[in-house]
Amino acid sequence: MRAAGRGDEEHLRTWVQERRGVEGFVEPRTAVSEVTLLLVAHDGEWTRRRVPSVKWAHDFCNRHQVPSYDAAVVGVPQRMRDYNSRVRQAQKEQLRRDQ
Repeated sequence: MRAAGRGDEEHLRTWVQERRGVEGFVEPRTAVSEVTLLLVAHDGEWTRRRVPSVKWAHDFCNRHQVPSYDAAVVGVPQRMRDYNSRVRQAQKEQLRRDQ
């Protein structure tokens, strides 16, 4: 497994600064991945990066005034699933137009 790096932190910081209504969902370590921080914007757009620890993820969110939650407890927001559905539908429509 790849550990979190400086590039991951920079990506998260930039992502938070460029979007509004962001919430953080801290995902625990599993057998196949390290701790991750899932950020979800007001419209459901999202990004996920490895982070050094659960504490680091919550501290990052606090520093950037982003509410943070334990994803294992609350799950991910519906707006993220809705966003993924919209993106998939747009990709399918684009493929049909390109054929």
